[in-house]
Amino acid sequence: MDFKEFVQTHTIGEIKKSYPQVIDYLDNTGLWNLPDNLTFAKAFEDIDEEDLWQVGIKGDNIADELTKFIAAMQDIDVHDENKIENITILGGVNKQGEAENIKLLINTGEIISIVGPTGSGKSRLLADIECLAQADTPTKRTILINRKELDDEARFNFDGKLVAQLSQNMNFIMDVSVEDFLTMHAKVRMGRNCDFAEVVNRCFAMANELAGEKFTLDTKVTQLSGGQSRALMIADVACISSSPIVLIDEIENAGIDRQQAVKVLAKSEKIVIMSTHDPLLALSADKRIVIKNGGIAKIIETTQQERDCIDQIRKLDNILLDIRRRLRMGELIENI
Repeated sequence: MDFKEFVQTHTIGEIKKSYPQVIDYLDNTGLWNLPDNLTFAKAFEDIDEEDLWQVGIKGDNIADELTKFIAAMQDIDVHDENKIENITILGGVNKQGEAENIKLLINTGEIISIVGPTGSGKSRLLADIECLAQADTPTKRTILINRKELDDEARFNFDGKLVAQLSQNMNFIMDVSVEDFLTMHAKVRMGRNCDFAEVVNRCFAMANELAGEKFTLDTKVTQLSGGQSRALMIADVACISSSPIVLIDEIENAGIDRQQAVKVLAKSEKIVIMSTHDPLLALSADKRIVIKNGGIAKIIETTQQERDCIDQIRKLDNILLDIRRRLRMGELIENI
């Protein structure tokens, strides 16, 4: 008996017992109180068709919808079996068609910065990684996962996406509270055995640590400022998202504690790759990729001597931050 026939012939209680994931599905659609002793067809007889339509269900498609949901949850359950240990960037060509001649292996937990003049091609490299390029983009670069090329099925499997990208502008279209947003994402990403309240509270606390201005759990996500939105999404990626590769475009423009943001992402055993003009961030990375004329010109491993300079750079950075703060408070800048 296939799953569709099973749903049509068994009671809701029997389906829940055989497929516990169905309980999450019913919770998410607001149908958690359906009688266990009825089939779905029988239970839906007492529910207005308009109410079912509002949650994306029709009486004749419930088996198909449940099949999709259970398949997605099973993908989450086997996520650890497909763990990403490293990615490799195989060089392509620059704007003149000259070969890059590079092969860069990046392991989980490593932080890589991308530096170069505006318009040099930093965002293009991020885009190549995001789409897991297989020599089919303008740069002809190839991205390997665990030292292997990807077939189309693995590359375009958006249900278990490998890459999370944090752009300079984060816009929400769902008018829900921060708590509801985090809870929904945790339920989709983390499976039934998760303590959702603990995850949501941890993620929320981390976001408030990163944000310049605090917000509450009942704040609507559409009311968050740009910096608050970026802080929330960074915390979400660190605490909830299963994507092992995180791409960040100019985090210094986010209005958040940028150094702390990079640290929390690195601690979550993800590969973090960020384009930046910020010397403090660039030198805090394990390696930096130098982009010139649309191509990878050089790969530099951060030296101990460079790391020794970070404290001095941080002092200068703190002076600039204090000047910005004083200007925002309406103070005159007569000394530094």
